[in-house]
Amino acid sequence: MNVVVALGGARATSVAAGLEREGVVVPAVIAPDAIAAAAADDMPGDDADLVVRALVESDAVVLGVSRSSLTASAVALCDRAGARIVPWATTPEDERLAASFGLERPLADGTEPWRIVEVLAEPPRPMAAPLAPEGLGPRTIAVWGAQGSPGRSTVAVELAVELARGGRHVGLVDADTHAPSIALALGLPDEGPGFAAACRQAELGGLDVRELHRISLPLARTGVDVLTGLNRPSRWPELSDARVGAALEVCREWADYTVVDVAASLERDEEIVSDLAGPRRNAATLAALRSAELVVAVVRADPLGVSRFLRAYPELRATIGSTPVAVVANSLRPGALGIDARGQIRRTLDRFGGIEDVWFVPHDLRAVDAALLAARPVADVAPRSALTTAVRRFVGDAVVPVPSRR
Repeated sequence: MNVVVALGGARATSVAAGLEREGVVVPAVIAPDAIAAAAADDMPGDDADLVVRALVESDAVVLGVSRSSLTASAVALCDRAGARIVPWATTPEDERLAASFGLERPLADGTEPWRIVEVLAEPPRPMAAPLAPEGLGPRTIAVWGAQGSPGRSTVAVELAVELARGGRHVGLVDADTHAPSIALALGLPDEGPGFAAACRQAELGGLDVRELHRISLPLARTGVDVLTGLNRPSRWPELSDARVGAALEVCREWADYTVVDVAASLERDEEIVSDLAGPRRNAATLAALRSAELVVAVVRADPLGVSRFLRAYPELRATIGSTPVAVVANSLRPGALGIDARGQIRRTLDRFGGIEDVWFVPHDLRAVDAALLAARPVADVAPRSALTTAVRRFVGDAVVPVPSRR
């Protein structure tokens, strides 16, 4: 049996030597992304020929899974060469990527060579994609808030990170067409394809789970994959109503939960100005809100923020109909409201908005500043901060309730 080893670093040498001790012929040891580079013509001709020749002469390839090494063109090249792909994964994200391509269950990091030989002796069994959690709350969650920077993006990021605990896969989508900020806050490049590319592919019918894996950016090792927003607000026509709705529908298959950060404006005045079916400035926000199974409405916990929220809340209700709304009072501090700040906000929202349930997130400036400085979520920088604890309590109470024990 001939096996190509496509792993990185010293691991490749040790695995190749171990396979040869087990009587397996290793015609080549290559970099993990060499097959993808050869398939995409991103490698010099002679080197690409060596990679292809090694695959043709081999029965299988032990491939280190990553976004750069496991691509559609790499899988197609191995299929044409008749080389079975035995994936090697080091993270849960790598396992999800292998499952999206229909590959067999990946080998864990540190697998002994004799075990690899046993796997090669068995017929490949494609790994089923992980089932979405059932009975664990809404799958698509839109985070909205009235004008005035109430902290929508901060709440969206922290909500996504908390939902990812326990091995869940969460997609974080920046659909804000006025002031997208998630990529900047998390130190992610915003020149990539992002959510706009997903919307274009969805309109053409070419968006699937593998494409979302390719164009999304992983957020460290949190289990969150980010579809970044527009790098220029002037590109808002790319996020049309139909495109956004179709893209979010595919996200249901891609992630266990999808958290969508949207803009504040809910106006539809453009439809009054013209009867033509042209692009609408707030189409992305309206489409995301209609697609959501839960809307997290963020209100800044001060007199001005509460006033703005109460004026915009009826329009939100008119947009989403009977979709559940969970209200989060963000940046709570007694200085702006005096004694019993929580009670004042509860009574005001109940009296003027008919809102009975409110969750509070404290004003934790030190933790937020540390997160911005490090370009990471607050839950990573300050896992025991008051803000992280409050978001975790909110997720357990309103988003993914803990099943009651009987």
